[in-house]
Amino acid sequence: MINFSLLISSSEVTGPGGLFDIDATLPLVAIQFVLLMVVLNIILYTPLLTIIEERKEYILTNLGKASEILAEANKLTTEYEQELDSVRKEAQFEITNSQKIHKEILEIELNISQKYIDNLLDTITKDLLNKKNIALNSLDEIVQSLCVDIETRLSI
Repeated sequence: MINFSLLISSSEVTGPGGLFDIDATLPLVAIQFVLLMVVLNIILYTPLLTIIEERKEYILTNLGKASEILAEANKLTTEYEQELDSVRKEAQFEITNSQKIHKEILEIELNISQKYIDNLLDTITKDLLNKKNIALNSLDEIVQSLCVDIETRLSI
């Protein structure tokens, strides 16, 4: 602590000046500052600002192109969705029509086959009835002839 107080007491300013001493160094420092600003502006800041500006223009043009492409893609998407909806509706309509046509064809074929089967059954039943009648008639004749044979044998 003693050294610190000794240092403070020995640093007293004696003479002109003080905190704001304006002499020949102030304009020299100001000229150096301005000169340094001009040199830095020419060497560093101007090329850096041009590069930043070019980059900004590049980004803006690419962003503009991207937004145009996105708008076109959205337009194409809506067109294709509308076309897809119309094609789906047409396909559904075609499916419905083909189902109706196939159903009608199936009904017609079923009616035709039902008529054929009915006609076949009718002819088979008629044929069977004819054969039954023929068999009964021939059986009746056989029974009659057997009866006659039995009577003749019994009468002997």
